Amino acid sequence: MAAEILINSGLRETRVARLENGHLVELHIEHGSSRGIVGNIYKGKATRVLPGMQAAFVDIGLNRTGFLYVNKVLDPNKIEARTAGYHDEEFEDVEEDIDDAPEKHIEIQSISSLVREGESLLVQVIKDPMGSKGARLSGYVSIPGRYLVYLPNSNTLGISRRIENTEERSRLKKIVEKNQPKSGGIIVRTVAEGASEKALKGDMEYLIKLWGSVKKNHEKHSKPGLIHADFDLALRILRDRVSEDVDRIIVDDLQLYRKMNKFVQSFLPRFKKRIELYKEPISLFEHFGIESDINRSISRKVWLKSGGYIVVDETEALTAIDVNTGRFVGKRNLEDTIFQTNMEAVKEIAYQIRLRNLGGIIVLDFIDMEKSMNKDRIYTSLLEELSKDPVRTNVLPVSEFGLIEMTRKRTQESLRKKLTAACQYCDGKGYVKSVSTIAYEILRECEKEAQNESHGQTLQVYCHPTISQFLTEEERGAVEELEKSSKKRLAIKIDQSLHLEEYEIFSKEN
Repeated sequence: MAAEILINSGLRETRVARLENGHLVELHIEHGSSRGIVGNIYKGKATRVLPGMQAAFVDIGLNRTGFLYVNKVLDPNKIEARTAGYHDEEFEDVEEDIDDAPEKHIEIQSISSLVREGESLLVQVIKDPMGSKGARLSGYVSIPGRYLVYLPNSNTLGISRRIENTEERSRLKKIVEKNQPKSGGIIVRTVAEGASEKALKGDMEYLIKLWGSVKKNHEKHSKPGLIHADFDLALRILRDRVSEDVDRIIVDDLQLYRKMNKFVQSFLPRFKKRIELYKEPISLFEHFGIESDINRSISRKVWLKSGGYIVVDETEALTAIDVNTGRFVGKRNLEDTIFQTNMEAVKEIAYQIRLRNLGGIIVLDFIDMEKSMNKDRIYTSLLEELSKDPVRTNVLPVSEFGLIEMTRKRTQESLRKKLTAACQYCDGKGYVKSVSTIAYEILRECEKEAQNESHGQTLQVYCHPTISQFLTEEERGAVEELEKSSKKRLAIKIDQSLHLEEYEIFSKEN
């Protein structure tokens, strides 16, 4: 499976697309004003302890308090017993599975015996804030490197389940045991397969030094706030998602290209030749057809080649995906038509789940089939397609109502929630692109127009009042940067007649 990673760095925005066999399968977006905080480590202060919920609210210096469950509270007296906590949820946050962690019964204590109001805590974010909910926190810190994850509050030594070769597992275990620090646990990541002892040892030394820095920063800070920030999106992708199946990493910004080369030279020297600087006049995402794929990824209805379609509805509690025959009438009989539509939908559903980054409970409503054999084939095919997804899923067989219930781990908002906002024209019953998404689209278009030497010295942008306000206030700095780099003036004008998503750009002489 040939994979490519495209990195588009714009004004205050980074977008990363992963292509497999030429098709977009993942899209990650990070805005300068709203970076994700998963992996960040904070000095926190317990503001409320709720025995009835076995949880505490923790001030970490952000607008909303974080949420800390009792089983995520670090209990220094039970570190060895609590190492099993890394067996599933914690470790999945760095997208791994281990099977060498000890399984022990953990007696859940009362939250009141572990946390007191006003107490200072060192915590790590394991889930970004979503909607009205604050960040999910853990007292069990995990610091990921390229090949290893360092667990300072554990004595675990684990190896990713995805490394299946017995001899390789044994080799890696011996290397880690030989170099393991006196305190703290080590997890070997999937990408460590085939890595040299020198590379593993270097990664371990880096992580231990980083943890020392975290501890010093924690002691220095007297108030709740950020102690250690994880890498930005581009470097996280390099660290966590680049493996031997990635043929090319293409970046369209010279400064970021140099930054990534420096990182690769230090941690991934064998990938250095795979990083390319994109220099073509047409934008990187347009060149690879990504922009149209993005618009399709937030559509409610997705058509299948046969004429059938699926409908994706995200709600607060779950995501429902409905399969319909649409225009497809088949050639033989009704059961055959339904089965063919469902089989085609399976591939598209697995693809859309991954592309849209859907998480939590997902209910798939396939068209009712009479034959048990057909139901089993649908279920088996779905498992096969979902196995390509790096995020863990749990899937139940087709029910008697033709439904498949499944879950997919969620640490961030879905693509639709990132790119859209509740529509003000239909009282939240539909969706439009968010103000920031439209604003960044305008900036990209202006950047493109500014490269045309035949155009005038002023770019006039006519847009909705809300967009105008966002560009002139929230992103004034970005506008000024564009004017400086392009040596052209950007005049932003209000047009009350335009829909929120509509805008017009004209070029004129001063």
